[in-house]
Amino acid sequence: MFTRQTLLAALTASATLMGVTVEAFAPPSAARSITMTPRTCSSALSVSTMDDVIVTEAEPADYILSASDLDDEEEGEEEDTTPASFLSAARIAELRSTHRRHDSDTGSPEFQVAGMTERIRHLTMHLKEHPKDFSTRRGLVALVNKRRRLLNYLFSEDEQRYVDIVSALGIRHKVPGAIASKEDKYGRFPGQKGGQKGKSNMKK
Repeated sequence: MFTRQTLLAALTASATLMGVTVEAFAPPSAARSITMTPRTCSSALSVSTMDDVIVTEAEPADYILSASDLDDEEEGEEEDTTPASFLSAARIAELRSTHRRHDSDTGSPEFQVAGMTERIRHLTMHLKEHPKDFSTRRGLVALVNKRRRLLNYLFSEDEQRYVDIVSALGIRHKVPGAIASKEDKYGRFPGQKGGQKGKSNMKK
């Protein structure tokens, strides 16, 4: 620790450099005041110019949010909070009402295909986010197959309604006649040798 005399000397030295009158603490035995006269600087800079050179940065004021600002931010974040399942259900109801044959229709192929198409789209988006959800993938494949069978039936009943529903919903579907049967596809190739399929012709 520094002694009182050392601290007093340091204070007086710094005061003389700054050119300020200082009253220092003297020892208790002899209390006295030390008066220092300002010294003139031989350099070209005066004390006033030094004050001009030193620039103190103003402290930034505290940024306080008002309650209305917080409400605006919360409202901006709540725009995307509608669940995808709710949007999908609303879209299903809209498509079914658009493509039904009459007001009380609930079983026509167009009504069923319209609902299945939106469900397929919703499940496809779900599987893009969760590719390892194999139960949903199995349900999606079953839905696609059921829709395909319904479209095959509608094509056999009324081709114009089939064309209308496929073009309106943007479904990729091949009509049953466009798919070659097994005989048409492989009939030009010769059959297996030996006659019976899967049995060995070696003698026992």
